[in-house]
Amino acid sequence: MTQRRNTRRRFLAASSATAFAAAMAGCTDFLSDEDDDDGNGDDDGNGDDGNGDDGNGENGDEYDSPELQVETEYNSREEFRQPGDQLNDFETDDDWAVLEGEAEMDDEFSFDGDQSIRLMAEDEDNAVVATELDEATDMEDLDLSVAVQTTTPHNIALEIQVRDIYGGYASYMLQSISYGDENPGWFRMCPGFADESTTPVEQDAIDEVRLVVHNTGDEAEVWFDDLRTHEKADEGYVILCWDDGFDDFYEPAGDLHDEYDVNAVQAAVRQWTRDQRDGIMTIDQLLERQEAGDQIVAHGTHTSWTDIDDEELDDTLNTDKNWAVNSELEGGHYLVFPHNDFDQRVLDIASNYYYAGGFNQSGSPNLTGVHGFDPLVMPRTIGHDLDIAMQCVDAAAEHNQCTILNFHAFDLDNTMDVDDYEELLEYINESDVEVIDFDDLWTMRRNGH
Repeated sequence: MTQRRNTRRRFLAASSATAFAAAMAGCTDFLSDEDDDDGNGDDDGNGDDGNGDDGNGENGDEYDSPELQVETEYNSREEFRQPGDQLNDFETDDDWAVLEGEAEMDDEFSFDGDQSIRLMAEDEDNAVVATELDEATDMEDLDLSVAVQTTTPHNIALEIQVRDIYGGYASYMLQSISYGDENPGWFRMCPGFADESTTPVEQDAIDEVRLVVHNTGDEAEVWFDDLRTHEKADEGYVILCWDDGFDDFYEPAGDLHDEYDVNAVQAAVRQWTRDQRDGIMTIDQLLERQEAGDQIVAHGTHTSWTDIDDEELDDTLNTDKNWAVNSELEGGHYLVFPHNDFDQRVLDIASNYYYAGGFNQSGSPNLTGVHGFDPLVMPRTIGHDLDIAMQCVDAAAEHNQCTILNFHAFDLDNTMDVDDYEELLEYINESDVEVIDFDDLWTMRRNGH
């Protein structure tokens, strides 16, 4: 069932920190040993490397929400770069077997340590590697995350697949990366449930993990590093995330949120709001919805950020954040990249002003675990189809993960119509999920570190 802001705050205070892939053939060859030249990997973050250190020496204490101000107090992507416990460090060459495509250990690029694994595929073929665990492991209450980078973000989906001792499997998928250029840099994914074998996987008897690159283009190139486990959340979560500040969010969506007692998130475009663009909410309407329990976050200057230089991007982010602070928008810590457009440089500069948000986005179910995602590369699912949105809600409820559903305006192709949206809210209300906002999700991510 859903709950409004006051009850959600009490819930979170008590909360603990707690089909794309078919069965593939057995191992064909193991990665060959390579020379032991030093790589360029370093551990410049404040990750705990499995020992529970939260980066401030507090060893598990809660992080307070920072005061709303223009610049961030710390770089969230560095502070929380290695949550949970490490399962595989990719430092041993013969840990991974090649099942499809090509793979090699690479000491030129690494997220942590001296090397990573590089997967390659051509002509719409996939690339797959697998590692056997030392013993059958209970993963029923665990999510998995892995650090990734790619030079081909436009034509791939990435999967972590777990397999049990009987051959059953479950797939966890990041459906899309970035609409930006070819260099999103290293980021962490904690993908949501996507599919499983006909016979459900025995999660208490997992003995193999596979990494899969699904390739729909001429070539695919992806690096993986630092595979980690995280405690699952206590339940499933839904975020209703709206973009651009269209007045549909004020009415009729706002009335529906009030009627069904749910809260939503609105990513407002500063210039459109300030210029009182036709069809865009005013600042007073945004603040009215904030008072009603919705969260107002930043959508940034509505242009492709990968196309502008460092100085202009920094000035844009600074101006947008100043507006949010001066307007007393309580969700000003959080950001939605315009056009799902980001790269490594955008992530670096945005971290100076925002703690969480960002997004990659897909039209298929695209969920996330709550304790292992990259703070500025969260996954969303486009809210264009009621059936897909309901699948996301079901998956979130069953697997204790989070679905972030994205909407714009009811007359646009990327948003379901108002009748379907009301049906979705009713479905959410009847499902075993909690409707939250970015404050709630970011609190769980920090405390689950």
